[in-house]
Amino acid sequence: MTVPPGSLPGSDGAPPQLPTCVRHPDRPTGLRCTRCERPSCPECLRDAAVGQQCVDCVAQGQRGMRQPVTVAGARLPAKPILVPVLIAINVAVFALTAVQAGSIPGNSASALFTDFALWPILVAGGQWWRLITAGFLHIGLLHLAMNMIALWVIGRDLELLLGRVRFGAVYLLSLLGGSTAVFLLGDELQSVAGASGAVYGLMGGIAIAALRLKVSLRPVLVVIALNIAASVVIPGISLLGHIGGLVVGVIATAALVYAPRERQVLIQAGALAALLVVLVAMVVTRDLQFGNLVCVGSGEETRCGQLRG
Repeated sequence: MTVPPGSLPGSDGAPPQLPTCVRHPDRPTGLRCTRCERPSCPECLRDAAVGQQCVDCVAQGQRGMRQPVTVAGARLPAKPILVPVLIAINVAVFALTAVQAGSIPGNSASALFTDFALWPILVAGGQWWRLITAGFLHIGLLHLAMNMIALWVIGRDLELLLGRVRFGAVYLLSLLGGSTAVFLLGDELQSVAGASGAVYGLMGGIAIAALRLKVSLRPVLVVIALNIAASVVIPGISLLGHIGGLVVGVIATAALVYAPRERQVLIQAGALAALLVVLVAMVVTRDLQFGNLVCVGSGEETRCGQLRG
């Protein structure tokens, strides 16, 4: 017959007193951590490979373990955060434009829409912010719903794979890529808005990620092909913005998932920064070409022509 360590019989023959939990001194316990052997109550113990360990030993062991990362070098988050935030921002902006315009289908008549939509001629006039802000505006509820559903379906997996910071970089670069394509090649007097450029960038990104992970590309390619076909067939959709976002998303994601493990973060940051510089350089170059362009009027009545020297 043995007496548990730390338990002593009372002098009057009473039953031995149990030791108390190291984290809860008011709780007597007959259990101990198999690692540090300190008394611990059931609430403070966790199942281990052998026996049970206290929460302090479990935390110490986890600190010494190497955390698993994805092919992009990101730690696996519990759930996507950035995608719901982006959706919330887009919905909030749409609601504001609808309130200003006094109409949901006619929300593009709002002052906010006029000030922040992508008009290439106004970008050339110095309003560069429109290259980004246009990606958070949508024309009508159907336009908003289609982009937000695609962002939710595609973005969640890509955010988990890339991590929040890398995912945010791919999203914004794709958005800028779509706007840059419109600015370079689109109609100078045609306004464009929507998150489609960024969403197409995520489509390209998920295709590259599938290729890197050696999983089937067929479902992703079918979705991309159908969306590009819709961009061509349905009037009023900016094919340039979609293609520009898709190309930039492919390049950005490839730089993240194919970067070598050695100095991975440095290489990834350098590649994304270089891509941003290229896009900005394209915008500046095109902006210079607008230097001799003179415009008269406003909105749809604007007329422009080259200034002759």
